Amino acid sequence: MKLPCQMIVWDVLPAIRAAIAEELINCGLSQQEVAKQLDMAPSAVSQYLSKKRGYRIVLEDDMKASIRELAEDMKENRVDDLASRICAICKQLREEGQQCSND
Repeated sequence: MKLPCQMIVWDVLPAIRAAIAEELINCGLSQQEVAKQLDMAPSAVSQYLSKKRGYRIVLEDDMKASIRELAEDMKENRVDDLASRICAICKQLREEGQQCSND
């Protein structure tokens, strides 16, 4: 049995982080810059981009739009509290589907 919090840590957050990393790359940042922005190793960014991490959940278009908006704000240094923004995206994903249920 997977607990909902396990689903978040193992599947949801990696999917969100992977999508943010991809959007930041699309905004023109380097993998090094993305790693610094997300406080992770450059190798983790590489794994997100190559779909070795964060691939278990397919995000819907409205989620992608929220992530794109966050990435643009990050690029322009308009994010004061990254954790709360990621939490809001996670909450949006959980409200829209069964991503954290015990199937």
